[in-house]
Amino acid sequence: MSLATAVDMVTAAIAYARAQGVRELMTNATSLTGFESPSIAQRFIFVEKWASAAGGVVRLAMVVRPEMIDPEKFGVTVGANRGLIGDVFVSEAEAVAWLDSLRKANRSHSRA
Repeated sequence: MSLATAVDMVTAAIAYARAQGVRELMTNATSLTGFESPSIAQRFIFVEKWASAAGGVVRLAMVVRPEMIDPEKFGVTVGANRGLIGDVFVSEAEAVAWLDSLRKANRSHSRA
């Protein structure tokens, strides 16, 4: 598939999660093929779309192949600057652990 199609699939999943009141979403894109690792410009554009779709409500954990992760995690920084709480991982276990840690941190803050 094309990168644009993959981005649209993730955008739709985020929008659906938000519409359903789901606050945490893990996407696993490890089996999506047919495109190169995104450029910095491409990352900027699609992460802006995802941040808009999440609307500051949906936390996004993405699982991708290692070669798809920018060493500086540029997309994570772009997302954070636009209100997206998200990160990228190479395994579902890491992604779930990260989401769990956010949930625990939120509970701790709400009790304080």
